[in-house]
Amino acid sequence: MKNKIKDFLLLFTGSVLVALGTYFFLAPNKIAAGGISGIAIIINSIIHSLPIGGLMMCMEVILFLVGILVIGPFFGGKTIFCSFSISGIILILEEVFPNIKPISDDVLIQLIFGVLICGLGMGIVFNQNASTGGTDIIAKIINKYFNISIGNSLLAADIIITIAATSIFGINIGLYSILGVIINCTLIDKVIKTLNTYKQVAIISSQGEEIKRYIMDILERSATIYYAKGAYNNNESEVITTVLSRKQFIQLKEYIGSIDDRAFITINEVHEVVGEGFTFS
Repeated sequence: MKNKIKDFLLLFTGSVLVALGTYFFLAPNKIAAGGISGIAIIINSIIHSLPIGGLMMCMEVILFLVGILVIGPFFGGKTIFCSFSISGIILILEEVFPNIKPISDDVLIQLIFGVLICGLGMGIVFNQNASTGGTDIIAKIINKYFNISIGNSLLAADIIITIAATSIFGINIGLYSILGVIINCTLIDKVIKTLNTYKQVAIISSQGEEIKRYIMDILERSATIYYAKGAYNNNESEVITTVLSRKQFIQLKEYIGSIDDRAFITINEVHEVVGEGFTFS
């Protein structure tokens, strides 16, 4: 239950970031950097009476049904939460801050900030095995069945929308939109990699038994034991290896420092772990 609450708090945080980036930075400048939000921005610029949030909500209903059928019901459930959160937040922002104008004359700066905020939010959402709705669902399907990164899948799905933006808003805004899509896709992959980074730790210590117990009982991780011989004195030593999250690694490092200040520790970053305790229980 605690993990589910944490998951949905992360999903809501990501959704808030996407909504803020879209409404305050991209929409006022007519930057349709892909996604359902891009389509909504284009339609809103033609029919001003149709709110961006409402347009997004209507279009997302169709696509999340596709997500449920192809990827599974829990993916669909999370995506429903995110897509309606984003649409709802934008609807609220449209009421609180109506007729929003660009916050500066520099479109490029606003593009960069808008895409960075949206990309960070989308990366957080994707990392929870969900989507912000719209073309993100298509990207997730392509990622699942064709092993193409989510960023590249999203790039392919969104490029059509940026072409439409070019034909309606002109070449300058169209080029900004294309740049936004490229930055966004790159950032999403980077955020997902960062959030999934683990530490592979190898430890040689005179307090090996205590360290093993701490890893298994406190951190609730397993470990693998190797035996190595030192080149200088030919003494055989036990090498404890384990893979931990960044938070767990900090805990282990502090614990080892408290019981053996002469322990020898090597650390490597691992960007993907497949197996018990990570990809399945």
